[in-house]
Amino acid sequence: MNASATLLSAVARPALEDCCRLSSDHCAAPVLDLLDALGWAVVETPEANVHATSPDGRIYVGWLPEDPAAWKRDIVWQVRVRPTEGNSWVQGFGFHASAEAVAGFIAALVAHR
Repeated sequence: MNASATLLSAVARPALEDCCRLSSDHCAAPVLDLLDALGWAVVETPEANVHATSPDGRIYVGWLPEDPAAWKRDIVWQVRVRPTEGNSWVQGFGFHASAEAVAGFIAALVAHR
């Protein structure tokens, strides 16, 4: 086996202990920690929903585990974006979306504004 075949095998199939498991406990911490680190305004409601706004006010992120309207739409995360140019848009994530995936989406979003 040559060196390139060995490297390809390692890239294609990482060792089991090297695999990162995404959260399945529906914990919002990865997203909330990211938003806090980015300096966003974060407000928690008495119902345990969380609302966050970017410093420029153009992006809103809601963690809505106790919002009946969100449940009717089958979402628990809502991201609303008002770009400086173009139309506003909304992205929702369901209850089974991992918080790490939502945090990755938000990190990519703010990195490319």
